[in-house]
Amino acid sequence: MATIPTNPTSSTILGADIRPRSDAGINSSSAWTEHLDRYSLSDDEPEPTGELQPIEETAEAARALYDFEGKVEFGELTVEAGDELNILKEEAGDGWSLVRMSSGEVGLLPQAYYTASTDRSMLCTTSFLSAPLAVHGRKEPSTSTITPQAPLQEQSAPLYIIPQDIGEWTIPLSSFQQSLLRGKSLNRFSGFVTSGAEEWVLKGYADPAASSSSSSHQRISTEDSINEDNRLSRLGFGEADRHYVDAGPTWQEKVPKFRVLVHSPSKRTSGLSGAYTVYSVTSLFSPTTDESYDPYIPPISPTRITVQRRFSHFVMLHTSLTRRLPGIALSPLPAKQYAGRFSADFVEARRGELERYIGCIVRHPIARYAEVVTSFLGCESDVEWNRLMPQLLSMPAAGPSFFAHVFHPAFNVDVDDATEATDRFSRHTLAVGKGTQNLRNIFGRIREARLEMSKAERLLSYSLLSLITSIPLSSAPLIGINEGAEDTPTQRNGLLNEEGAWCWREGCQDCLKLTKAMQKTSDALQIAADLYDDHARRTQLATHEALKRVAHPYQSYEGIIETHQSTVSRYKDALKMGKSNDEMAARCETVLNTTMAEMDTYHDQRVEDFSTITKEHLDGEINFYEQVLHRLKAARSTFDAPRFDELSRSPRQPSRYERDLEAPKLNPPPLPQPCPHVYDSAPMRPVNAAIQEGIGTLLGKSQPVRSGSLLGRMWAE
Repeated sequence: MATIPTNPTSSTILGADIRPRSDAGINSSSAWTEHLDRYSLSDDEPEPTGELQPIEETAEAARALYDFEGKVEFGELTVEAGDELNILKEEAGDGWSLVRMSSGEVGLLPQAYYTASTDRSMLCTTSFLSAPLAVHGRKEPSTSTITPQAPLQEQSAPLYIIPQDIGEWTIPLSSFQQSLLRGKSLNRFSGFVTSGAEEWVLKGYADPAASSSSSSHQRISTEDSINEDNRLSRLGFGEADRHYVDAGPTWQEKVPKFRVLVHSPSKRTSGLSGAYTVYSVTSLFSPTTDESYDPYIPPISPTRITVQRRFSHFVMLHTSLTRRLPGIALSPLPAKQYAGRFSADFVEARRGELERYIGCIVRHPIARYAEVVTSFLGCESDVEWNRLMPQLLSMPAAGPSFFAHVFHPAFNVDVDDATEATDRFSRHTLAVGKGTQNLRNIFGRIREARLEMSKAERLLSYSLLSLITSIPLSSAPLIGINEGAEDTPTQRNGLLNEEGAWCWREGCQDCLKLTKAMQKTSDALQIAADLYDDHARRTQLATHEALKRVAHPYQSYEGIIETHQSTVSRYKDALKMGKSNDEMAARCETVLNTTMAEMDTYHDQRVEDFSTITKEHLDGEINFYEQVLHRLKAARSTFDAPRFDELSRSPRQPSRYERDLEAPKLNPPPLPQPCPHVYDSAPMRPVNAAIQEGIGTLLGKSQPVRSGSLLGRMWAE
């Protein structure tokens, strides 16, 4: 592995103008706001070349929390959970730190992937348990994460808790160490912690804007929760941060649904950032209908708002939403790069990915009226948008305040039902993810089979045309043909007559009609082959891409599941303690209403998604087969009177496919494949497999040849 030199005289690090090109830690780092003026959010822009700066030799002991596979070309390290580290520079920019491993390798590592050895979250490690606690010399924790960092305080009586698994080790805690944890979970990066739910449950939230300093959260009655006064058609100041839960629990929608299209990508050039791609983002708001609707009056066209956005703006949107709405499950941001930045395949693939991403955002009953979303979709002035971006990025993480502004029916959670709900939901999403992944793989093989059918139809067409024209098909096997036969013009050898008919007799009208009808059949088979090819490349590709929308639901909702399970545990403890913990129980109910409303949202979206995908697939198949059927019926009709009789009125004209018989087009380019989902465990094929094959050719790697037709081996694998 390539490393950065560790010699003090030559130790260097990428300067402040170099941004690591990785998504790791992007959602938990405040470096997006701290370095807004210096860093770009887009992978469409070239990386600047900053000056190298020396490394300070002061280091802080740390330990890796998770496995991380870095990119050598960007100076990133690859570590495993539990590796001992030395932090050379905690703030290297954009949530990254300069780290030295025990092996001496130096590189960049996301701040969220390690913790200081003196951090309370690492009290369970063997080395820490065997060493004295040195709190006095501890460096202040980094403020670049949204994880609550409560001060270390000793308690008069130890608080005993059950040891929890934080990865690859589980070690019992001493009573003194337990007192330092103050009842908090050991894994500070779980969804329960990072969302602010833990802090909300334990301490509540004191709104600085409120006149009272009380941190309690008042539950509301079921009638108040579903009152029409709470359904705002126009969101007032501050109302975008207030969320209501109806009986179910289910989120209450404040604004009607609308559609968003991402289209018309264009390449732009800036003197500062170089070339980049801009996409038009159009929001379509359907007019509301009332009782005076008249079917004879033409419908009103939907209101359209179009803005220009680039990929870095979508990154900003995702970052802000993650910080402002920590209690909901957001669709993952599309991967940064999977082909050439300005190739037609890549631009179209990214356009589709961004359209699906923003579509998932605006259909969420809460996310679609978030301030950052309305600004993203509604700010048409580039000057105003550039002014708003720093403000939106600098907004603090909501944390516990998100749950403090969730209002729900009173006493609507049963602890047993809540426990069963998360168990069933977890098992269901895991099964859906596994089944969907299998469906995606099978659908890719179906598309390949359609391409094989296209080749088969084309070969059949060429063979039929070769038969009636007596022009040899170069790729066809010569079975039963005397290769030593005299090579003479077909007319002289009696294969075709002067009118081009497939007959040795001159003036044979029957053979002229037959030849022309069979030629039309050959042409129809060529069109059918084109339809098979186009169907696999466009219609089925769209369905293949759409399947990513329903893939990996467990990974998307893992934070919600963790939060729900941890809150249920707290809720049970609070109920056992009786009235002394009524406030904590009430706050637990708020979190559980939030998580169960998210589960309900997934349920509704799953029904909608699979219904839409299945209907679109069936519609595409029906349309495809109708086109093939139409062409085949047209060819068949040429053999019936009166069309068959009309074919004898003029000599046969050569088919435009005859010139292909010497070099038949039986090797179409590879099918374009969907871009990989960000949660795919193994990389899928790139946008165009030809790119990969071309690289293999340049590197001198030969591709293995698989014998047999795809149709024959498809189900045998």
